Amino acid sequence: MPKLFEYMGIIVLFYSNEHEPVHVHGKYGRRESRAELIIKNGQVVDIIYLAVSGRRPLEGPQLADFKTLIEHRAEEIVKKWVDYFVLHKKIEPKRITRKIR
Repeated sequence: MPKLFEYMGIIVLFYSNEHEPVHVHGKYGRRESRAELIIKNGQVVDIIYLAVSGRRPLEGPQLADFKTLIEHRAEEIVKKWVDYFVLHKKIEPKRITRKIR
């Protein structure tokens, strides 16, 4: 399960057995949410945030931070998806230590 980012205590990752649509999971403690990136003509046009079955979803500041990260890094997430699932490249995680505004 490749980790993409660490941000404000949230781990953003792919599970190794993922499927389309392009999406990531955000974990904070025992909570977890999912962000699906909707792509049209090669561009991210929308992001849908969902609960993960069997897990309590992110909420409050953690959900807000997760959304901010995904919105600012959406194109990078798509590139990492292609690198990992299509090109079978190793993903290097990034630790983001400054608050994204």
